[in-house]
Amino acid sequence: MNVIANNLGKRFNREWVFRNFNYEFESGKTYAITGPNGSGKSTLMQVLWGQMHPSEGSVDYLTSPLSSGEGTGVRSDQSEVYKSVSIAAPYMDLIDEFTLEEMVRFHFKFKKSRLPIEVVIEKIGLNSSNQKIIASFSSGMRQRLKLALAFYSESDLLFLDEPCTNLDKKSMEWYVNHLEQVPSTMTVFIASNQEHEYPSSANKIDILVYKQVTSHTLN
Repeated sequence: MNVIANNLGKRFNREWVFRNFNYEFESGKTYAITGPNGSGKSTLMQVLWGQMHPSEGSVDYLTSPLSSGEGTGVRSDQSEVYKSVSIAAPYMDLIDEFTLEEMVRFHFKFKKSRLPIEVVIEKIGLNSSNQKIIASFSSGMRQRLKLALAFYSESDLLFLDEPCTNLDKKSMEWYVNHLEQVPSTMTVFIASNQEHEYPSSANKIDILVYKQVTSHTLN
């Protein structure tokens, strides 16, 4: 699935977070949205995956690319795009009362899994904690579980916001290994200011380029 950003802008009150953002994200490629903390990376990601409405511009989701010069392509119903999206972010919630196994099984009642549930649970690599409630998990264990749910969901678009937050060295290696194994048809978006969180081959987008309009200008 291709994602087309058309003159996107987002502001809160009088402050523009970004503006004049035009980009075509191509199916099967990886994109790193970079910038310092608080620069608007997460906001742009949320606009792209449809959780947040832009203040101006639009986002199109194409199941086939635009033909050169033709302006054609099969556009997806925006209200249905969520079915094609998987997300992992530190600010996302898990159900504390569930065990790890219960959380995985519950998640995949709503999203199709790329692998059998038992295999997914094994590949998470927290075997000694499969029957422990999530309320007892460390922040790193929680983040690893969120990443696994996103990695193993059958989706066209994968959004990873600050994916290595709270991960120790072993879990970071687990993350890199899983990132390298995502399906070649999946479009991957990674918001990060840490180079080790995205591959060197990723297409880099500096959010600061789109922060040229100040809070004093609302044209």
